[in-house]
Amino acid sequence: MTVPASDAALPGAEPGLEASFREFLAWLRDERRASAHTAAAYARDIAGFVAFLGGHLGGAVGPRMLGALAIGDLRAWLAHRHAAGLAAASTARAVSAVRTFARWSARRGDWDNAALAALRAPKSPRPLPRPLGEDDARATLDTVEAIAEEPWIAARDTAVLALLYGGGLRIGEALALDRAVLPLGDTLRVVGKGRKQRMVPLLAPVRAAVEAYLSLCPFAGGPRAPLFLGARGGRLRAEIVQLAMRRLRAALGLPEHATPHALRHSFATHLLSAGADLRAIQELLGHASLSTTQRYTAVDAARMLDAYARAHPRAKA
Repeated sequence: MTVPASDAALPGAEPGLEASFREFLAWLRDERRASAHTAAAYARDIAGFVAFLGGHLGGAVGPRMLGALAIGDLRAWLAHRHAAGLAAASTARAVSAVRTFARWSARRGDWDNAALAALRAPKSPRPLPRPLGEDDARATLDTVEAIAEEPWIAARDTAVLALLYGGGLRIGEALALDRAVLPLGDTLRVVGKGRKQRMVPLLAPVRAAVEAYLSLCPFAGGPRAPLFLGARGGRLRAEIVQLAMRRLRAALGLPEHATPHALRHSFATHLLSAGADLRAIQELLGHASLSTTQRYTAVDAARMLDAYARAHPRAKA
């Protein structure tokens, strides 16, 4: 359950700091439009930071103590989290929460700390994308119709997965499409992360799969109606597509990483293997940074080395 900002507590803090903490959470909600989940996570992270300082430095934590923190105190906090077994990603979020609170407090003139501004969270190692092989990706699209109970649902699942593999869409992007995108043309406007729009080409087989689904779908709707519908006529949920992929894994003996998102990874990796330009792939995927797209070059290199190791007569010499 999310605690309202007015009821948020900050154990170990001076009353004035606790009051400003509640105001900060209200600012997150009302000004920053943070979700309840984000606000609750920030509240936990800041409360944990203050609780640590109370034990580390002794006494109630207030603006004066926060303003006097040295880099050694902050490193001690990071070491404390590491010793507690907390993941680097969790600590990165906690650092972000504390720094956001510090910047907000500095703008109000409550307290300021240069060491906090310079604090850097530990970086989490980013796992490489795990695509499917070309044969497995093709088998996935060829088999999905066989596991559905009704013809229109089989066509729907085929169309969704075709968009993921044939257009590189995220599952959320595909399911957010409305019938306003119809009639389909050679390109599709997709709204991605941060409401950023991009155009992706629609291959003829992908268009055919969507049109086959629409011809069988028993539900009608106007431009604002969802493109992909569930069995009861509501917008299709990601869990249903994930369930279909789990059934496909069992039917085809696919690896555990064969998920809907793996089809997007497969789209990028197979394009790169075929010689596509990295910048073009970045645009197609909607990545804000080229470094994110460059992860696929490591995947492609690993695939080539594996093929070499399996095929070259001297590889096992």
